[in-house]
Formats: sequence, structure tokens, C-alpha cells
Amino acid sequence: MRRDGGTGRGGRERLVRLLPPLFAAVLAVDLIALLAGSGVGHAVAKPLLMPLLAGYAALRGAPRTLVAALLFGWGGDVFLLLDAEWAFLVGMGSFAAGHVCYLLLFGRARTSPLLGAGYGVALVAVVLLLWPDLPAPLRIPVAGYSLLLAAMAYRALFLFSDTLIATGVADWPQAPVPDFWIMLTYGAAQYLLATGVLTSSSAGRPLPTGPAAAPSPGVRPRS
Repeated sequence: MRRDGGTGRGGRERLVRLLPPLFAAVLAVDLIALLAGSGVGHAVAKPLLMPLLAGYAALRGAPRTLVAALLFGWGGDVFLLLDAEWAFLVGMGSFAAGHVCYLLLFGRARTSPLLGAGYGVALVAVVLLLWPDLPAPLRIPVAGYSLLLAAMAYRALFLFSDTLIATGVADWPQAPVPDFWIMLTYGAAQYLLATGVLTSSSAGRPLPTGPAAAPSPGVRPRS
């Protein structure tokens, strides 16, 4: 009995050590696929990212809210692979639910009011600039989603990735291989948020329980 328990714990610890480098490897495959123009590679790698991170978080004893945030991100990832307006709206809703989970985790965390206001103003300015060029059915959902981003805008990697998506939906000029930059910043943001929560939990610092938000590139299918 003891030996079985020890074996189980050992296997769990090995899996915990394995999942972060596996996540990094799959993200690298996804980024390489985007640079190479491989839609198949991207479609295979992208849906694996958040389940790997969610599994890692669960094995580390993460709050259920964090696991839920990552799984909502997975839902958004999958739906945004589909080239349909309804799928885009469902994916954006899934990302929004993930943002709410992160707000629940971090909502009471202290942040500079000036910095938060600055990001909020920048996001509102982007929405106003994009508004005339956004498809009419997407204007209100994008504006509402932007309010969630403003609530957690100091997580700047999310702001950057979602702004890139919004400019793509509005058919604005894009940087070369925009999906590469979207996935790079999105993957980094999700990983940093997850490990930040886990570090706070393991250090014994109580996590705040106010409104929350999660990452999500969500205004155009991230291919």
C-alpha cells in the first residue's frame, strides 16, 4: 500500500515537471506552423495548449477558478478555428467567461490607478478608431468584450494580442504573420497568469476574490 502510494505520488510529480516543457514545445510547434503557413499544424497544436496548462494547474492544486479560466480559453481557441461569425461570437463569449474567472482571482490585487486608467483610455481609443470598420453585428460584442479587457488591462500581453485581433477583424493593415504575434503573446499571458496564481497559492498568500478576467484573443479567428 505504501509503495503504491509512493509510486502514485512519484508519477504525479513527474507529470507536473513534464507538462510545462510540453506546453512550451506545443506552443513552439504552433508558432513554427504559423510562420510556415501550415494551417493543419496550427489546427492540431492550438487546441492542445490550454488543456496542457489546465492539467498542470490542476495537478498543482490550483484554485478551480484558474482551471475554469484555462478551459474557457480552450473553448475560445477551438471556436475561433472555425471560419464562421457564430463561432467567432461563441469563442469571444468563452474568452469573456475566462476573463471573468481571472477577475475573480485578481480583482482585489493592487495596481496603479494611473496605469490602469492609461490602459483603459488606450483600449477605448482603439475601439473608437476601429468602430467604423468593424462588421455591424460584431460592434456591440467587441465593445462589451473591451470593457472586460479594460478591467484587467494591466495584463498588457492580453491587451496586445486582442488589439491585433481587432485590427484584423476591421481589415486594418497588419504586421507580417499577425497570428504568430497573437499566439505568442496569448500563450505567454496564459502561462504567466497561471504560474502567478500557483506561486501565490504555494507561498500561502491568499488570492483576492473580486471581479476577474482571463486572456483571450477574441475578435477574429486566430486562424
